[in-house]
Amino acid sequence: MNADRAEGNGSGALLHGALTERVLGIFFDVYNELGSGFLESVYSEAMAMALREAAIPFEREPRVAVHFRNSIIGAFRPDFVVESSVIVELKGARAIEDAHQAQLLNYLRATTLEVGLLLNFGPRPTYKRLAFTNTRKIRVHPR
Repeated sequence: MNADRAEGNGSGALLHGALTERVLGIFFDVYNELGSGFLESVYSEAMAMALREAAIPFEREPRVAVHFRNSIIGAFRPDFVVESSVIVELKGARAIEDAHQAQLLNYLRATTLEVGLLLNFGPRPTYKRLAFTNTRKIRVHPR
């Protein structure tokens, strides 16, 4: 996994940094209103409502193909793909675990998307921002 890389202007900005900041703001708003203890499905519905209200385009549980040696070998459904740029995976656990991070990292490995947010609605709101770039990724949209 490569570290977040700067975008082309030399400012040191994180890849999709403005978008992830907006999504994180929505996450904390939802958490502050609902608190912890609900099922992930409740948080997913609340996040979808809040993303719509913020006019942030997203897909909810899109089917994403997994490629291996130029063949599709399976699929997965992340909770959200925001602005066709960032995978958002929700959890309602006591803490973010290595397995949660591995799940998101695998999603990033399997797609052309390079940034993911893992949002945990546990006893304390916590998140991880992961970036994965490699030369094997097929660039669909030039940067």
